[in-house]
Amino acid sequence: MTEATRSIVVRAGLLADGSGRALQSDMSVWIEDDRIHAVGPAAAIEAAAPPDAQRIDLGAACLAPGLIDGHTHLSLAGDGRPYTEMFSETDEMMVLTGALNLQRHLSAGITTIREHGARNRVGFTLKEGLGRGYIPGPRMLVSGRPITCTGGHFHMCNETADGEEEIRRSVRRLVHEGADYIKIMASGGGTAGTDPTRASYSVAELHAAVHEAHHFHRLTAAHCRAKQSMVRAVEAGVDLMEHAEFLEPDGNLHFDPDLAEKMAETGIWISPTLQAWCQWPRVVFLRQRRDVGDASADELRRLEALEQRARGRLDVMRRMLDICGKERIVPGTDSGVNDLAFGHLDYDLQLLVEVGFTPAEALASATRISAEAIGMENDVGTLQVGRIADLVAFAGDPTKDINAVSNVVAVFQAGQRVLCSSATALSS
Repeated sequence: MTEATRSIVVRAGLLADGSGRALQSDMSVWIEDDRIHAVGPAAAIEAAAPPDAQRIDLGAACLAPGLIDGHTHLSLAGDGRPYTEMFSETDEMMVLTGALNLQRHLSAGITTIREHGARNRVGFTLKEGLGRGYIPGPRMLVSGRPITCTGGHFHMCNETADGEEEIRRSVRRLVHEGADYIKIMASGGGTAGTDPTRASYSVAELHAAVHEAHHFHRLTAAHCRAKQSMVRAVEAGVDLMEHAEFLEPDGNLHFDPDLAEKMAETGIWISPTLQAWCQWPRVVFLRQRRDVGDASADELRRLEALEQRARGRLDVMRRMLDICGKERIVPGTDSGVNDLAFGHLDYDLQLLVEVGFTPAEALASATRISAEAIGMENDVGTLQVGRIADLVAFAGDPTKDINAVSNVVAVFQAGQRVLCSSATALSS
């Protein structure tokens, strides 16, 4: 005997379906099992749906596709500790940390993530736990261990490779273990002993990673803080560039319009991870203390310094957008490292608006455009017939005020209601 189809009708006052169409009013999404069966005016869906379907009315909320975070580090706590301390944890504790972080992201309306590197088999274990239903969380695309040079950024994850042949072997090993895509550290980063202003790999080495990954039908992502690493990633044909900070050996950001032109010509995807460079969680915290009159003089000086740092990064981003456009930009939190706690893709969307995105464009970057960047545009990113039923509802209109994404009232993942703080179930 086959299991009966599970039908749900979700009604909302507003709907932003992610396709680029204008916001629609009084709409319903009809879900059959884990997929979207129909989207349309509430009255028409109500008339067509089975009488025994579960009805959920979200009132005036705005329904949108589930959000996508293209850059996470689940095994790290994002609690302000340095890498050395966070990586002193056991693999078992890192798995537990990841399970908590998954729940935090899911509650914030993030239903799909890219996990950008964890030690040993921690990332694979978390994905397997999700697949078995042991833990809740966004669906995961995992890179496993990021490939890095000897002593390079995130060498603690234990996938060190020097030279083209070692890099090819690393790609094969990761694919065999279950990597959904390949992450490579093209420059140094925050790991002690590495230099974020200098490239870690040659063009030939990066191309070896790209060639081998593409042979196995895997996309590539490269950590590129140094401008030199950005140049090499573009020449090597990397699919997605992380950070893109234009860092020079003097430690400063120097925007290069010629490099930006090459990035635009090749169509490389760009994930600027703005909240990471800007230390945005700290800025938000200090601004809150300032606004209620609790900030000390030292805190006010620190806030001024952070805001100045952020202005420099955001100016580089604006200049890059003038050349590269907005359609290849995808948000990523880099959550887990430093004090980047999970559950705050909203910070990145707010910063995209700060650099010139409209709120509707920022929402599209975290849904439809991100889905295209990670190769999942046929499954997620829009509310269309046949797509996986990943939905998030906000108490407000995020296409007019991006701050609405901070107020999540309902989350559905693959047709399952995982959060519904204010919805009313009309029948079951």
